[in-house]
Amino acid sequence: MEIYQASMNDLIGVSALFNLYRVFYKQGSNLQAAGEYIKERLENKDSVIFVARNEGTYLGFTQLYPTFSSISMKRAWILNDLYVDAQARKHGIGEMLIEKAKELAAETGAVSISLSTAHDNFNAQRLYEKIGFKRDEQFYHYELSTTK
Repeated sequence: MEIYQASMNDLIGVSALFNLYRVFYKQGSNLQAAGEYIKERLENKDSVIFVARNEGTYLGFTQLYPTFSSISMKRAWILNDLYVDAQARKHGIGEMLIEKAKELAAETGAVSISLSTAHDNFNAQRLYEKIGFKRDEQFYHYELSTTK
């Protein structure tokens, strides 16, 4: 198995996983739109995508977006997406993808990696806590939708 930063050569495989990830979060399947979205991220280099692949089969991915912390005056990363194909779960792939994210954070001098997950995604919560992520008990998370 190999885990590496995705390029345009991985567009089809990553797009298929990204579509499955969105379906997992109860969005309608739309492989074409998923492909367009991933293509735009790769072309604009406004996210970093790591992919797990074994013998040509795409098993999982994680996508991180850069941000900054005004308090620490340092770079930070938002681990926005993490998905492992249902048939490839329970083999440590999610943990390996997060390890690559941690390497990226170290290489870029980032102060933190943040993420959020659904309240009922207990498997993901166990993984994140096992790795060392701490649930934020100090701040509330707010979001303002700008679409109707």
